[in-house]
Amino acid sequence: MRQTKTLASVQGCFAGAVTGLALLLAALPASAHHMMGGQVPSNGFEGFMSGLAHPVIGLDHLAFVAASGLVAIGAARGWIVPVVFAAAALGGTGLHLQSWDLPFPELMVSGSVVLFGLLLAMGRQLPTVALGAIALVAGLFHGYAYGESIVGAGMVPLTAYLIGFTAIQLTIALGVRGLVQQLAEGSIAQTLRYIGFAIVGAGAAFLASALGA
Repeated sequence: MRQTKTLASVQGCFAGAVTGLALLLAALPASAHHMMGGQVPSNGFEGFMSGLAHPVIGLDHLAFVAASGLVAIGAARGWIVPVVFAAAALGGTGLHLQSWDLPFPELMVSGSVVLFGLLLAMGRQLPTVALGAIALVAGLFHGYAYGESIVGAGMVPLTAYLIGFTAIQLTIALGVRGLVQQLAEGSIAQTLRYIGFAIVGAGAAFLASALGA
């Protein structure tokens, strides 16, 4: 009984901390999403480091990347979901670099965080195909947002940037997935619901910020 109460307390603190941090960072200016203060990377090292940083500095992206690894826990071949997301993000960046316009990218990014957070919080297990389809659409919009940081860069920093953000997203998504499965083995459903509520709170904060921009 004491162990259960301790787990619930830890989960509640985690949810509150993530939501509070989301509210704080959602109020920061858009330049906070750029590791180099809005400057375009000029070489391979800068491109790679910027690619590694963008999905982490932008908490809206980070929340969805983590959720993409968690939402398919228990689903057959669930690891496909973050892989599809990462691949679609590459496509979304390509669309931006080709000057294609996607409608309401910030709203779509924030909405995707809320959606996956709700699925976790409600304990809804969709088929892997359905989750992959959502991840595909979300990936295009997240990747489109990533592309803003690399517009105008040369081929070397661009390639390094793409490698960087793909590697960090897969590392985070699959790493969080494995960690939660291992640490919460006996109460995985409850743990995912707590995390889901935190992600919903984060997504709501980002959505409110995007609507007010």
